[in-house]
Amino acid sequence: MNGNVNGSIADGTGGTAGGPVRVVIADDERLVRTGLRVVIDAEPDLTVVGEAADGAEVVPLVRELRPDVVLMDVRMPGINGIRATEQLLAGMAEPPRILVVTTFEHDDHVYDALRAGAAGFLLKRARAEEMVQAVRLIARGDSLLFPAAVRELALRHAAPPGRADRPAPGRGPIARLTEREGQVLRLMATGLNNGEIAARLVLSQETVKTHVGGVLAKLGARDRTQAVIAAYESGFVLPG
Repeated sequence: MNGNVNGSIADGTGGTAGGPVRVVIADDERLVRTGLRVVIDAEPDLTVVGEAADGAEVVPLVRELRPDVVLMDVRMPGINGIRATEQLLAGMAEPPRILVVTTFEHDDHVYDALRAGAAGFLLKRARAEEMVQAVRLIARGDSLLFPAAVRELALRHAAPPGRADRPAPGRGPIARLTEREGQVLRLMATGLNNGEIAARLVLSQETVKTHVGGVLAKLGARDRTQAVIAAYESGFVLPG
């Protein structure tokens, strides 16, 4: 993956209505925080409202400032980004959207943060325009997926076929999906957005959106990212 923002788009409607998207940056490296602030504050529809150097700082800061998006480094001293993500999503009625910003795309910490509820991830070496596009996508309620990277991470963490602790593809929540929902989930896992899935299945985008909602509800997934992870870990979607 080269950092391009070409992930899956959930066609959501989140974000702020009127006024710029409010962003908090959480990273233990001052130079990284400064660089991200410069990039984001250069955009008229985005603004950085706070910075934190570790997870222990970011949780109370977010509760105070109520940002729309948190750019979260996963490897921080004290409380890491994974635990901070868990605390924010579990402890707030309207938590911010969390975008993991990482050095390494295959970092196990990234996978843990996605499982905890982060809406996606982006590499720190991404270009400025890719970074701001990612923030906008996340702010409006979309998920940012890089299918190849997520697939590799999920397969590394899934129990091998035949192991008792790996759910069978035809059992568990996956078994509750209709045939059409299963088709939609498999296409979601390839990184297609709702419009692309609609074209592939010859359906309206509204119908696809309904099927995506059904998939999320039946899998108990917060968003597309968690649904795709569940699809890979269960063996419902196979590599290749």
